[in-house]
Amino acid sequence: MVSNPVHGLPFLPGTSFRDSTKTAFHRSQTLGYRNGYAIARRPTVGIGGDRLQFNQLSQAELDELANKAPVLTYGQPKQAPPADFIPAHVAFDKKTFLESQGIELNPPEKMALDPYTELRKQPPRKYVTPSDFDQLKQFLTFDKQVLRFYATWDDTDNMFGECRNYIIHYYLMDDTVEIREVHERNDGRDPFPLLVNRQRMPKVLVENAKNFPRCVLEISDQEVLEWYTAKDFIVGKPLTILGRTFFIYDCDPFTRQYYKEKFGISDLPRIDVSKQEPPPVKQELPPYNGFGLFEDSAQNCFVLIPKAPKTNVIKMLLNDNKVLRYLAALESPIPEDKDRRFVFSYFLATDMISIFEPPVRNSGIIGGKYLGRTKVVKPNSTADNPVYYGPSDFYIGAMIEVFGHRFIILDTDEYVLKYMESNAAQYTPEALSSIQNHIQKQEAPSFPSFLYSKQAEEDPGVQEMEALIDKIQKQLKDHSCKDSIREAFQVYDKEASGYVDREMFFKICESLNVPIDDSLVKELIRLCSHGEDKIDYYNFVRAFSN
Repeated sequence: MVSNPVHGLPFLPGTSFRDSTKTAFHRSQTLGYRNGYAIARRPTVGIGGDRLQFNQLSQAELDELANKAPVLTYGQPKQAPPADFIPAHVAFDKKTFLESQGIELNPPEKMALDPYTELRKQPPRKYVTPSDFDQLKQFLTFDKQVLRFYATWDDTDNMFGECRNYIIHYYLMDDTVEIREVHERNDGRDPFPLLVNRQRMPKVLVENAKNFPRCVLEISDQEVLEWYTAKDFIVGKPLTILGRTFFIYDCDPFTRQYYKEKFGISDLPRIDVSKQEPPPVKQELPPYNGFGLFEDSAQNCFVLIPKAPKTNVIKMLLNDNKVLRYLAALESPIPEDKDRRFVFSYFLATDMISIFEPPVRNSGIIGGKYLGRTKVVKPNSTADNPVYYGPSDFYIGAMIEVFGHRFIILDTDEYVLKYMESNAAQYTPEALSSIQNHIQKQEAPSFPSFLYSKQAEEDPGVQEMEALIDKIQKQLKDHSCKDSIREAFQVYDKEASGYVDREMFFKICESLNVPIDDSLVKELIRLCSHGEDKIDYYNFVRAFSN
């Protein structure tokens, strides 16, 4: 609220000031009731009780001032010049004069029709000479005579379009056309025999008949300027029927004879419309991601629901439970890895490899399964065409690289030697010579005793086991099960880990009449026990073989 408490100053911007001591800002009541009716009254004070600046004149005085001529200010008004003379025919031109005189007229009405004028508006009468064409004669002459055309419809420009073959029949008896589909065996389409039912085909429509509802009403001569006739069907030319463009590439012998006699067209060659199929697109597999086997991953690119790759059943049956075992050392710059030994098991049935590290006491390295059954790719092979390790790659002194880790083959078991002798053609001269040199070294320890030679020097428990094995070998040198006990344990050790369950261990021993009640054998079982439910049968079998 702006106020001007200083008297004598004009009420202009810059000379008025806000009263900072003012605290009341209420508005005065302007609505009241008199005799039950709401009336409005003017406010007597402003906001907060301030003096209200308003005109104190009454309504009558205000009306008098509004109607008073400003003679004192502007002087006497000047007389307007007289209006120009306007003739009556100009002043009353285009006026309804009777309404100015108070006479009301009816609304305008239409003019009465003149019969003669309406007759002149009609088009002149046309006289059509009747045709000498006899439909009955045509029906009787060309009855059962049909022109047959072979056509194709190419819809490959549209999505999922294809080329489809049709047979067009033209009936000479009534100039009707019928279009039949050509179905092939196993084409995957419903057996609808007709594409277009027998009817007359319009060639040129009337300009106003383009929007004619042909799907629900039949077209008559009033909507068609020209119909298709036999001369419109020519071999080698396209033909548009009901929005589809057909290409006629052949006809039957009767049609050829008819065109020769009727139109003098004797050369109606057969056009070859067969399209050469494009060469099959070579299927390119995506890059191998390294998960699982390459053959398993590739199955996801061949079918929607992948299946396991086909296996050589004959090979699996012939090589079932046949395992080649090798002793290997890890090639590593770390000093702790120099004394680690690994047992490679090559399964001939599936060409898979598993690696087992026998546990060594007080070595600080937890032994056990190092690599589960899987195919190992050679380092120089590509991911798209992997080359896996085979039996010919394993020989004494060979370097095997398994997923970035290098192993050196140190020794083999007796079964590998027998397998290489019987399948010498699979191995290189270098591999055979390495085995021959290994056999000639009679002083070298045999597999897997070599695994424990260095351990025996440091571990007293291993020394005790070696001494116990020597005693059992001398005591049971004539036992009948020494040749088959190793094969029996290997049958149940699918992973070639060197361990079998305790329950299965005793069952095998009972079936082979192993003297497990002997005190020395009991002590050996105790030393070969690994945990509560596993037994190391590698060391146990050594006691029954010389």
